[in-house]
Amino acid sequence: MSFFSTRGGACVTASQAILYGLAPDGGLYVPAMFPQISRQKLSELANMDYRQRASAILRTFLEDFTIPEIDAALQAAYAPAKFDDPAVAPLRKLDDNTHVLELFHGPTLAFKDMALQLLPHLTTLSARKNGEEREVSILVATSGDTGKAALEGFKDVPGTSCTVFFPTDGVSDVQKLQMTTTGGDNTHVIAINGNFDDAQTGVKNLFSSAVFAGDVNSRGKVLSSANSINFGRLVPQIVYYFSAYADLMSSGAIQLGDSINFVVPTGNFGNILAAYYARSMGLPIRKLICASNRNNVLTDFFATGTYDVRRQFFKTSSPSMDILISSNLERLLFEVADRDGELIARWMKLLKECGSYAVGEQRLEWLNSIFAAGYADDMQTNEEIRTVFEQDDYLMDTHTAVASHVLREYREKTGDQTLTVIVSTASPYKFAADVLTALKGKEAVSGLDAFQCSEELEKVSGMPVPQQVKELRELPVRHKARCEKDGMAQAVLDAFDGK
Repeated sequence: MSFFSTRGGACVTASQAILYGLAPDGGLYVPAMFPQISRQKLSELANMDYRQRASAILRTFLEDFTIPEIDAALQAAYAPAKFDDPAVAPLRKLDDNTHVLELFHGPTLAFKDMALQLLPHLTTLSARKNGEEREVSILVATSGDTGKAALEGFKDVPGTSCTVFFPTDGVSDVQKLQMTTTGGDNTHVIAINGNFDDAQTGVKNLFSSAVFAGDVNSRGKVLSSANSINFGRLVPQIVYYFSAYADLMSSGAIQLGDSINFVVPTGNFGNILAAYYARSMGLPIRKLICASNRNNVLTDFFATGTYDVRRQFFKTSSPSMDILISSNLERLLFEVADRDGELIARWMKLLKECGSYAVGEQRLEWLNSIFAAGYADDMQTNEEIRTVFEQDDYLMDTHTAVASHVLREYREKTGDQTLTVIVSTASPYKFAADVLTALKGKEAVSGLDAFQCSEELEKVSGMPVPQQVKELRELPVRHKARCEKDGMAQAVLDAFDGK
């Protein structure tokens, strides 16, 4: 399996795509083709555990890895000690037509663990396969969850380091503490005075800077990415869509071949893109429903065919989706454009220089045959948390509630009663203050810190506070670095130099 850049250049192996993250022309690596999972293989997945399902999917893409290498990496990544549910990514039934795919049972309580527990193993294997003896230095921009998951995954992994940028005021208190208290001799955490788009743009600029690459190389290091621009982040995410379908078959909720929907809370478009890739591989998906918060650039894109970032940026109660430039959309556009790299390069140039591009009516029609889209503001998000808790005795975080609200609106609008899986991306305890506010009002959180909010939420919901949150209270803050958005290169070099 070869991988190509979305902007028309490069042809690399899977291990090279994982090792180097971003193509030299600034594009994202995509597979030369989508391997097909037959109905027979899909049927067989129902009798496998999560690691076996992951092996069946990953080996179709990672052709320069041996099956024993893949299986060993999966056993280490999804070890029982790391995930608090033996199913790894369990399904919860709300009603006959609605299930929740819980992706928050890993060490950092967010769906990013599903990929970032595996990526360090794939990265070190990739380095060995390509004779790379320099330290692999991971650069990450985070809107909250990726940062801690990457730090936890790469912490003290030999031959690697991990540097994370997060927006100073754009993450929850628990997310910030999770990152700034991280241990490990090879981890660096830097707050940026800006929003996530500033952090992500800055990191992408560092990857394309020859000067910065030279500075990094002179220190015996090579850059790689743990953001979802790296295909090594994306391919493990494909697995849990197949796994959810297999679990639905096992429970008798569906029969082999039945089509289902997924509704995915979406910011950078990586999670829902993985669902689209699963669909392209033969998973029977009818509709992919893209759920956004008030930063609804994607909702507007699927409605009009125009992607326009010239709009106000909002800080919301679902901060991991507070994004205007959705990097992974470029991979979908590559398919929309019939894999025309020159056209993608033009659209990305227009986005950078003018703030918008349009795909045209015919391409929009194709998109709408697969995708639906909607959004929820903070008030609607709070109402959804309260409604689902009262009606179904199920506690959702803010991001999952956005998806649940969008599904409710989609069903009212379309009448589509297809069985739908809500993709739940984080534990409610990562956003305890907001969830408690939704259930009991603002006065319930007045004067409380993040830990007190968690304790109150436990009393109200009966859902235990995760051990990972309890432990944060006793951990010292180790990372205090800050920088301006135009000072990211120097901040990284200072971290490398121990300053």
